Amino acid sequence: MGKGTQSPSELLRHNDRVTGVEVLQMTAAAAISHATYFLQSSFTPDGRALLFISNRTGSWQLFGITPFPDGPIRQLTAGAAIHPFSPAIHGDGRRVFFVRGASIWHLDLHSLAETCVVDFGDGSMGEPSLDASGEWIAAAIKRDGRSGIAVGRADGRDWHVIPFPRTVIHPQFHPLDAGWLEFAGDPAPRMHRVHRDGTGLECLYEHSNDEFVVHETFLGHTGNLVYTVWPRALRTMDWRTREHRAICEFNAWHITPNRDGSKVLCDTNHPDSGIFLIDVATGERTRVCVSEASGGGSQWTTSRYALAADFAAARSGAATEKPLSWMEAGTDTVYGPQWTHPHPSFSPDERSVVFASDRTGTTQVYVAAIPD
Repeated sequence: MGKGTQSPSELLRHNDRVTGVEVLQMTAAAAISHATYFLQSSFTPDGRALLFISNRTGSWQLFGITPFPDGPIRQLTAGAAIHPFSPAIHGDGRRVFFVRGASIWHLDLHSLAETCVVDFGDGSMGEPSLDASGEWIAAAIKRDGRSGIAVGRADGRDWHVIPFPRTVIHPQFHPLDAGWLEFAGDPAPRMHRVHRDGTGLECLYEHSNDEFVVHETFLGHTGNLVYTVWPRALRTMDWRTREHRAICEFNAWHITPNRDGSKVLCDTNHPDSGIFLIDVATGERTRVCVSEASGGGSQWTTSRYALAADFAAARSGAATEKPLSWMEAGTDTVYGPQWTHPHPSFSPDERSVVFASDRTGTTQVYVAAIPD
């Protein structure tokens, strides 16, 4: 064990029991191993290396498989545990940015040198998001009981925090204009945007508590947004006009668009019918494979999302049910461990899907071919 240590490939192959596509089980150790978050790629841009996170050494660390798919497994980070869903691969294919506590680091995949980009001291941060050029980084931050978005350059310059009165989730740069950030507020309403300098803050969609809006992201390079109203529908929203359009009525859960915004990859829950590819123009769905992940989290048994009044009632003892916000609840009992969720994402050539599943009793990393 240790940085740079290599171990033999754990590759296993089988065909999906429903669609028949080839599925590669990339990890098999008696430890939790999962892919990067669904908003990030698990592959380097050239497709030669697959990165994953595991606690097989006793703490969350980053590992790589090079060459994909049957190369050895190499430990890439060591020391203090990393945020297990934070790694984001830079477009240059050499650097990986990740979070420890309230600090952002980058790893050089060639030398394995780790460098601190910015450190906010005590507190916590969410996953870093890079703009299209790889120059700017944004991440949710919470410190001293206050929330916001930390924004700055990848070289460590010009960092500042944009305050927000509620918990921030998944800040993302607009793919066509890095001067804009979209992010989720918790509890609802979720969808907001703000200029990178902190000006122009506005709520994009004042939805009701009957709409469990979740997993919003940009629809590829179109500049528009795509989101789920779980478990009812997959929708898009025009960035300029805020016009909403239903793509399909479906229990799409975690969503990942392809680069041109013509397709959306998703997993499903309650019921879990597998991982699907959805055509944005027609709503037509193609099942890629089954996930057979447990999808933990008691909030996923209902479609009701928590608003501010729910938390006030919870604090006063007047609530009759638990609110559905995992960030505010702060426990895995309500939210369910993230690694029990598939979080599918595309390979660089968009011909395969990477996902996690605890179908064997322990979460492992899988890669499945997308049917022609």
